[in-house]
Amino acid sequence: MKFKPFRLYLALLIYAAVTTSLLPVQLSGQGSPAPVRGKHGMVASAHALASQVGVEVMKRGGNAVDAAIAVGLALAVVYPIAGNIGGGGFMVIRKKDGASTVIDYREMAPRAATRNIYLDKDGKLIVGEGSSIIGYRSAGVPGAVAGFELALKKHGSGKLTWSQLIEPARLLARNGFEVDHSFVRGIEGAKDGLSQYPESTRIFLNGGRFFKEGDMLAQPDLADTLGRIQRFGPSEFYTGKTAELIAADMKAHNGLITMEDLKNYVAKERAPVIGSYRGHEIISMPPPSSGGAIMLETLNILESYDVRAMGHNSAAKYHVMTEAMRRSFADRAEFMGDADFVDVPVKKLIDKEYAAARRRSINPTRASTSAEIGHGEISARREPDQTTHYTVVDAEGNVVATTTTINNSYGSMVTVKGAGFLLNDEMDDFAAQPGKPNMFGLIQGERNAVHPGKRPLSAMTPTIVLRKDRTPWFALGAAGGPRIISAVLQSIINVIDHDMDIQRALDSPRIHHQWYPDELLSERYGMSPDTRKILEDFGHKFASPRSIATATGIMIDEKGVRLGAIDSRGSGQAVGY
Repeated sequence: MKFKPFRLYLALLIYAAVTTSLLPVQLSGQGSPAPVRGKHGMVASAHALASQVGVEVMKRGGNAVDAAIAVGLALAVVYPIAGNIGGGGFMVIRKKDGASTVIDYREMAPRAATRNIYLDKDGKLIVGEGSSIIGYRSAGVPGAVAGFELALKKHGSGKLTWSQLIEPARLLARNGFEVDHSFVRGIEGAKDGLSQYPESTRIFLNGGRFFKEGDMLAQPDLADTLGRIQRFGPSEFYTGKTAELIAADMKAHNGLITMEDLKNYVAKERAPVIGSYRGHEIISMPPPSSGGAIMLETLNILESYDVRAMGHNSAAKYHVMTEAMRRSFADRAEFMGDADFVDVPVKKLIDKEYAAARRRSINPTRASTSAEIGHGEISARREPDQTTHYTVVDAEGNVVATTTTINNSYGSMVTVKGAGFLLNDEMDDFAAQPGKPNMFGLIQGERNAVHPGKRPLSAMTPTIVLRKDRTPWFALGAAGGPRIISAVLQSIINVIDHDMDIQRALDSPRIHHQWYPDELLSERYGMSPDTRKILEDFGHKFASPRSIATATGIMIDEKGVRLGAIDSRGSGQAVGY
């Protein structure tokens, strides 16, 4: 059984800005630069200016949550490939007193979204404008502004105001910033999509003249939007002039989002999903993200293998890891969705005994096929791509791991007229056709079908790992669709099983398998020909080589020094003090 979704070619074209930022590099972990060091605090994000904004917030007395909010707002200006005030995300917080929590500001489906909204009269997926992947009807109700407000209100330091945290981003938008090679490359990869929309063409394609490295990009409409949110508070985005601009642009182009949708958006505080690997507590994201539960299930399956003795790039390790991924991603397809709407058996999925049952079907020298590996048996249902990740650790030991997204590169490609920001195309993370593959070839079930007010399933996996004495050790996350889960879990294994520092852990080669399509994805320089031959002899089928997600992370060493790292597959900078 093999799926070849017809949307994949279109999706890859639109996703070009991500894949161009993931060009093959010589990855081995050996020769990686030393992590950036900071005695007091550290920010690791996809852009140096945003990281510096976060450090300045901490220097002024703000905590890691304050800094994370300011970083997210700054990235909305300097990193438009991933938004983000037109999208949403997740924030995992571990406070200095040991308490942990999650802020969920995932986008929500508009009221007009129905189960079959992205199918034509013949029951086939709509392509182009009107689809879930590009244009006005692909956008979910943005949650970032509401999420930042909730995080500040519940967990901010109280020393800095909402207005103060917005000001650096507003100034960057008003005064402009110098675009770099990564920005230019991303724009070039997405120009076909952006050029379909006048505001996106005007702002991000420089009116068709295109930006060159070193040019300045000022965004006065975005500066005005940030100024309104700064002056009138976060609710302005959902009930004020900004909301009116969104709703008017939607109405003019047959979009789905209305003023009522914006008014009714709610960010939520949730309990994190918590598991362990070799005695280390792991704190991660619960539904509507599948990331935390599926990562922990995979780690649980692998825990009984001597991964360290197998060796980092060995065929034996890659084989059992592939088989573990195959089983956990099969469970993702069947069981995961928005827990506010459907029963999601998270506790069962991350149970060690359940992992042992899934492990028993793994042959140590023979690949199974995805056609024969289905989801696990769970009787109790109810239990009491563009994306960017940034991590913050402050002087007091508060840790924040935040992943935000507008889905594909530049999201829906639509810039709200008069507001200056791109909207997400997050509706594509729903199962437009439950049981059939999405743009990543990933199958999703009925639990993730489109429904008004529902949050689409995500693979985002912001994660914090503790030492055995329960002090913070490292925090990380990644960008790259379902490959996020694989990147985070393998980085954790690199630290715990292979004694790597955070930079080597992120730089080292990775693999990915997601049940369907039944292909093992490896990186161009990540696997020797001999290792690949052994795996092929086992029965594994390889996809074309491709880089597997980009990650950022921070580690705290035994002396308390913060060590920041940016994956060499991507761009960005860690800044400490």
